[in-house]
Formats: sequence, C-alpha cells, structure tokens
Amino acid sequence: MEHLIPPGKTKTEHRDAVAMPTQYTESLLKYDNPVLVSKSTDRKSPKGRPLRVSPQQSADSTPIPPPPKPKSSLTDATKQESEEILNAILPPREWMEGNQLWMQHVSSTPCTRTDVVHLEELLDTKLQQRQARETGICPVRRELYSQCFDELIRQVTINCAERGLLLLRVRDEIQMTIAAYQTLYESSVAFGMRKALQAEQGKADMEKMISDLESEKHDLKKQLNEQRAKCDAIEKRENEKRQVEEKKHMEEIQFLKRTNQQLKTQLELIITPKK
Repeated sequence: MEHLIPPGKTKTEHRDAVAMPTQYTESLLKYDNPVLVSKSTDRKSPKGRPLRVSPQQSADSTPIPPPPKPKSSLTDATKQESEEILNAILPPREWMEGNQLWMQHVSSTPCTRTDVVHLEELLDTKLQQRQARETGICPVRRELYSQCFDELIRQVTINCAERGLLLLRVRDEIQMTIAAYQTLYESSVAFGMRKALQAEQGKADMEKMISDLESEKHDLKKQLNEQRAKCDAIEKRENEKRQVEEKKHMEEIQFLKRTNQQLKTQLELIITPKK
C-alpha cells in the first residue's frame, strides 16, 4: 500500500503542490487525502477498517511514528468507536483509476467555529459558481445543501456520536421523503403523458369523425337541394296542371250554364202557346 504524500512534505504542502487523481471530485464534505489502496486489477473492496491507511503515514518502507502523546486506553477506544460510527454514517468513497484502487475517508478532525464560517462561505461560493437557482427545483442546489448537511453531521458526530446518529435519521427521513415525492412526480408525469397520448389519439379519431360528418353533411345538403329542386318542379307542374283543370272546369261550367239557359228558354217557349 502506498500513500499520496511523499516524504518531507506536509499534508497542506502536498495538497497545494500535487494534483489529485482524475476521479477526485470536490465536495463540501471534508475528506482526508485519497489513499492508494491497491495496484492490482482485481478489485478487493475494503469494506472494513484493515485497508484504511492513515493520511499521516509516510511512503517510506520504515514509517516514522508520530511523537508519543499521553492518552488513556479509554480515550483511544472512544476515538476508535467515534471513527467507526463516522465511517458507518459517511462511508469512505472509492474509485478505480486505471488499475489502481483509490479510497478516501471522511476527516475525523474536530472542527472549530472558523471551520463552520468557512463552510458557509464555501457553500455560498459553490452556489454562485455552479449557478444554482435560488427558488424552485434545482438539482445543483440540492446536491450542495446535501453535502453541507453531511459535513454538519460529520462535525457533530465527532463531538457527540449519538447526536450525529440522530441527525443521520433526520437526513435519511428527508431523503426518503424527497424520493417519495420524486416517485410521485415521475408517476404523475407518466400518467400525464399517457393521458396526453390518449388525448392526441382521441383527437385524431375525433377529427376523422368530424371530417366524416362534414362529408355526410355535404352529401345530405346535396340530396336536400336535389329533393327541393324535384319538389319545386313537381309543385310547378302540379300548379300548371291545376290551372289547366280549373280552366277546363270553368269552361264546362259556362257550357252547362249556357245549355241550361237554352233549355229554359225552350221550355218557356213550349209552355207559352198553351196559354
């Protein structure tokens, strides 16, 4: 196993002088320097603590131990337990670069008030740099605030593990609620798309029905005009026929009247000599 920090350089000098691996991504969550875990192409995922390399360890074959500090066994056990809880809450990230396996643990360094102020300033800077929207749904803003909340969980967990675990429950509940809303949104969008497609299909069918009805209406109007023309022709013909019949009837009446008058005159002539 090999560490990034070469002999003779501090962590800060090495961070400023040497570029991180290409897969390294900046985050508001404070991490230790990446550690080269393995060069083998067979990836052995370091799920436990044995593969963790301390950032203060040198790359020499004979590492120089840090100066002895008086610590009780109880303090060491508490610190180790706190680190284990911290790694359980915020697991180390790992990635493959070529045939090298890199791993990066969250920092277990306690924070100060200056660190919190710097975190707030860094959050504002990242929001401006990545042009996050101030209102509405914005994945960039959500990602940055999620990283900021993880950093706050890290800072709280170092001082009080129980409080960090409670904040973890709050974070998981928020993420679960957001996931539920996202699922609801996706299902509503899918439902809306189905309804829109059904409406488009129904619109095409309705337009076809309207076209058919318009064509049928045109045919019916044509038939109506033809029937009206026939009706007008029949009415005209019948009027002419009625006029002819009426004229003929009047002529017959006049003929019968003249005939009646003539018969009456003849009858009067026949009756008159007898007197």
